[in-house]
Amino acid sequence: MRPLSVLSSPTPSAASRLSDGSRHSDGISFSRNRSISDFEIERPPKSANGGSKRPSMRRLKSDYTPETAFRRSVTSLITAKTRPFTVSGNIPLDPSALVLFFRSKSGITHSLDFPIDVDYDTPPALDVLIAACRPHSTAGINVYPDRDSLFYPPNLPLTATLEIANHPILEAVRNALFANLPTGHYLVAVRDRLEIVISGCRMTPQPRTLRNDGRVATVCVTLPVHYRGGALVIHDAEGTEEKFFGVGGKPEEVEWTAYLAECEYEVETVTEGCRMSISFAVHLKTYGPAVDPLITPSERFLDLLSPVLNMSRGKKVAFYLTQDYNVNPAEVLAESLVPHLKGSDSLLYHALKVFKLAPELHWAAGGYIWPIQCPVECGNDTSDSPTTSAAMMAGFAGSVLSFSSPSRRSVVMHPMSYYGDPEEDEAEMMRVQSDIIRQRVKESGAVPISKAEITILSDKSLELVSKEKVYFSSNGELEKLIVNVLLVTYVP
Repeated sequence: MRPLSVLSSPTPSAASRLSDGSRHSDGISFSRNRSISDFEIERPPKSANGGSKRPSMRRLKSDYTPETAFRRSVTSLITAKTRPFTVSGNIPLDPSALVLFFRSKSGITHSLDFPIDVDYDTPPALDVLIAACRPHSTAGINVYPDRDSLFYPPNLPLTATLEIANHPILEAVRNALFANLPTGHYLVAVRDRLEIVISGCRMTPQPRTLRNDGRVATVCVTLPVHYRGGALVIHDAEGTEEKFFGVGGKPEEVEWTAYLAECEYEVETVTEGCRMSISFAVHLKTYGPAVDPLITPSERFLDLLSPVLNMSRGKKVAFYLTQDYNVNPAEVLAESLVPHLKGSDSLLYHALKVFKLAPELHWAAGGYIWPIQCPVECGNDTSDSPTTSAAMMAGFAGSVLSFSSPSRRSVVMHPMSYYGDPEEDEAEMMRVQSDIIRQRVKESGAVPISKAEITILSDKSLELVSKEKVYFSSNGELEKLIVNVLLVTYVP
């Protein structure tokens, strides 16, 4: 497909990190008079010849002071806070409303009601379920096969009235483990397996290599079956351990635990009762210019778009976006709006993708369009431009404009006195200001839409046009340049 003649292609964005893991220091230093405004200074390590090879007795003794113990405790706390790999919570669920349906090897469908207390009354369906399960050992030659945990075969039908999509579990997982997930990325859960650990048994450590299905995390929901012991133990890649007992906070709650895909897990020996849990594989899904969209335009809309594209073959056409996105075009690229498109803008964008076209978003204002890699940003002061100098020589109130956010520096020229008709002078001032803005727009890389050979397909009498704002100062006042967003594509 032929690219735009004057507009360049977008540069691919760097891959975003999935988790919040970050590097951290090996220790924390405290100072009694330290303030937040102090400079952070990094000094080179001392040479081996310059320092003593053996620590003094005073140093060895200070390692056991309360201050050192407190320092180590704070370091451990900061490490756990900075690099979370698990998160747990409770689902407000009436256990009597939970039912598990499964089919045994003989082809008979059974239902298992909760809650269950095997020490008081064992349902016959539970015995059938356990008989259909397989050993869960991963330790090679197992000396005690009767102490293995069990899992329900994935080839047999299994369903439950519990659906984690009905509870904000994935949102909690995203906030706790994937807080830096970019907009347009979503977590979806797929039921993985049912695991059972009966009394006297345990689950050996399950390595992460057994779950190579592309998941980013796992959610484990403990079912309301009475048991003792059987704590869920999770280890991260560095060996840090977390324990969860799965008992829930209240009788009408069910506990869930989520952990990253890089973790290994095991279940300690169940001393009483039976531990049952359902795990869900959490996958990362996204949509945007390079992947499949989440929406599909209707056949009627595609039929309306088809003749427009047929009559535009060999041309570059553009549509105005109609929604406001409240961004500053001086700070972001127009293409960054793709994951945020909504309403008719999203519908049109994905409709063009259905026709195998390559739509792009560009900033546009006053008959000019910016290349895809350029924000509405100007680098030179207009005080050096010929237009501004001419305006000053003519005795009109010139303005030094700066396209930027309100927090950035802007230079303001005070108005000069003039004589004559106020209306004519005001019109002349507006013309001079327009010339200054046009000069700044050209300097920032924008080109005329006519020179870019782009045909805008629009009917402003029927549609609203998105209006984003770029701030600049003029005559001592903060004004705004209205910038539109154009959806541009080439029709081969």
